[in-house]
Amino acid sequence: MMKLYSGSVDPFSHRCRIVLFEKGMDFEVIDVDLTNKTEDLAVLNPYGAVPVLVERDLVLSEANIINEYIDERFPHPQLMPADPVMRARARLFLYSFEQDLFSHISDLESANEEIANKARKTVRDNLTQIVPIFSKQNYLLGDEYSMLDVAVTPLLWRLEHYGIDMPNQAAPLLKYAERLFARPLYADAMTPSEKVMRR
Repeated sequence: MMKLYSGSVDPFSHRCRIVLFEKGMDFEVIDVDLTNKTEDLAVLNPYGAVPVLVERDLVLSEANIINEYIDERFPHPQLMPADPVMRARARLFLYSFEQDLFSHISDLESANEEIANKARKTVRDNLTQIVPIFSKQNYLLGDEYSMLDVAVTPLLWRLEHYGIDMPNQAAPLLKYAERLFARPLYADAMTPSEKVMRR
C-alpha cells in the first residue's frame, strides 16, 4: 500500500491527497507534525519536507513529481493530458504556478506583516491574470478536470485563511473554485485543520 507522509495544513500535501482520492485507490496518509518532525521523515527526505510518497522501494518527494507518478501508475481517471503537446503545456502551466503562486506560500504564512502583505498582493494579481480563461471554459485546460485544477485548488481553498481578497472582476475564478470544492471526493481529501480554514 502507498503511504503519503503529509502535513495537515501543507498545501503541497493537500494536492497529493486530492489526487489519491480522485484515483479511488488504497493508501495510507501519515500525518506529520512539521514543528516536530520524526526521524522517519529525515531518513526518507533529507530536506525534511512533505509530501513524501513511499511505495515498496520507491520514495518520492515534491508534489508535482508524486502526482505525475500516481497518475501514470493508476491511469483512471487520467489527470495529465494523453497528448504530448498538451502534456507539455500542462507542465509549463504547473511550473508557472510554482513560480507565480506557490513560491509565495512561506511569505503568506510569515509573521512579518509587510512580507505577508506583499505576497498577498502578488498572489492576488497573478490569480487575477488567469480569470479570462473561465469566460471560455470550465477548467484550466478546457472542459475536463486535470492536474492543473488539482494544483491550484489548495491555494483557492486558503484565500480567506491567507487574507487574500480577490477583486470583483475575479468572480469567474471564485465560481470555478466552488466547482472544484463541490467535487464528490474533495472534502475527503482534507484534514480537519484544513476544513476550518474557510467558512
